[in-house]
Amino acid sequence: MAGRGYTIFDTMIGRCGIAWGLAGIVGVQLPEAREIETRRRLYHIYPDAREQRPPPNVEIAIEGIVTLLRGGLADFSDVTLDTTGVHAFNRRVYQLTQAIPRGETRTYAEIAARLGATGAVHSVAQALARNPFVIIVPCHRVLEAGSYADKMSANGGSISKRTLLSIEGARGGIISKTLFDVLLPVAPPRLQG
Repeated sequence: MAGRGYTIFDTMIGRCGIAWGLAGIVGVQLPEAREIETRRRLYHIYPDAREQRPPPNVEIAIEGIVTLLRGGLADFSDVTLDTTGVHAFNRRVYQLTQAIPRGETRTYAEIAARLGATGAVHSVAQALARNPFVIIVPCHRVLEAGSYADKMSANGGSISKRTLLSIEGARGGIISKTLFDVLLPVAPPRLQG
């Protein structure tokens, strides 16, 4: 196998993509609204990758992603991720995130506390927003305080955290922000008097 490769594959939520290099998987792309958009995003992120048949390590990852998105249990422990160029802090966040069991969630603050960096909540959120290994590193299992599950990482396509958690049968009160929740933080202060 020379250079990077990618493939597009079917899941219960649409056509996903996965890219890899010699050292392992470099990224996973959840489906966009149309397959051409999924392909376009993969090309934009990995312009040197060529469509080809996936090697065994990638086949294991694809099978796990398909199984998880069907609502089944998936084991990614044998999947090799290429974290070359991934900041050390982000790698630590991803390792903790991979340890979150299916059907459970954590908050950004809980991950920051586990890292021994309680003031790093924003940095944890940023690391997960940059997660190139969606599903394999289940960033959808990490929520804002208040269990809001509306956002998805850059490689999340059109699929929300809520959808992924629902497929996994996540426990707990996972909610969406209302318009009031979204606008309140940006609303100008009311003058008193």
